[in-house]
Amino acid sequence: MGARHGLFCVGCCWALMALLFVGGVMNLAWVAALSIAVALEKLLPRGDRLAAALGMVLIALGGINLMAGSG
Repeated sequence: MGARHGLFCVGCCWALMALLFVGGVMNLAWVAALSIAVALEKLLPRGDRLAAALGMVLIALGGINLMAGSG
């Protein structure tokens, strides 16, 4: 049962684990910010709305970053 749960956890969260590893190597403040964001999404009563809003903001910032770097 533990191995099955572990595989499920790795399967659904591998990208977050990779991001935390890379972020932790580069900047501990980003890891702390990401950890706080995930905790708020999980603990707040309407965390799904926060997750959607945060996702849209991050996508917009990524697009701005791509556009600024391509010129």
